[in-house]
Amino acid sequence: MYTISYKIRNKDVNMYREMRTSRLMEMLQEICISHTQALGAGREKTLDKGILWVVIQQHVDITRMPVYDEEIQISTWPGKTMHVLFPRYFRISSANEGILISGSAMWTLIDQTTRKMIFADQAGIDVPGEVTGLETPLPKPVHQRETDNTAQFKVPFSYCDMNGHMNNARYFDLAEDFLPIHDKHLQLVSFTTQYAEEIRFNELVKLAWKQEGNSFYFTGDKEKNCFRMELEYQEKTL
Repeated sequence: MYTISYKIRNKDVNMYREMRTSRLMEMLQEICISHTQALGAGREKTLDKGILWVVIQQHVDITRMPVYDEEIQISTWPGKTMHVLFPRYFRISSANEGILISGSAMWTLIDQTTRKMIFADQAGIDVPGEVTGLETPLPKPVHQRETDNTAQFKVPFSYCDMNGHMNNARYFDLAEDFLPIHDKHLQLVSFTTQYAEEIRFNELVKLAWKQEGNSFYFTGDKEKNCFRMELEYQEKTL
């Protein structure tokens, strides 16, 4: 298990002084990359050789979002490799309240040129997994549903990362900008995401969503489906 301490700063929070969901996802990406580097599977074996780490599924449960000026500990550890899939587990805790956030993700390796998945042993990459007893269930598929709201979105330059596509953290900015969650003072308690197709700079995406109570299904398509998200909220205690 790999753990870092972090103090929540101004850049990390939204207008309610709570950690932005997209910033949470950035932090999880950053600690996963740092741990992978420490395990000997960093950029020298991947990025520098035209191999990219990408996330394809995520599930997160949130008891409470960290708030401005709060000290937190972020931990991550790898599960056992499953052919071309690399499970990852993580949790965020505070000294006073214990675990605030827990979850899991499925990563994979793709060829930078062909954009196809590759086997780790073909690239000489080994990420030893472990079982700690603290693992949460791995993400389940997000099944397609009917929707009743649509919008068009063109990917700006600022949404793209060094892998040449829209970063997975930006999907949460997109969801929170389009979904009607703020007027009702809703707070996120869990989400599951599934990424099926890359979205690149300047591409036009058809967004669609459906609300059922405080739950939302949010999806985006080009010629094919690109992503699906299930987001569960609850009313804030004021």
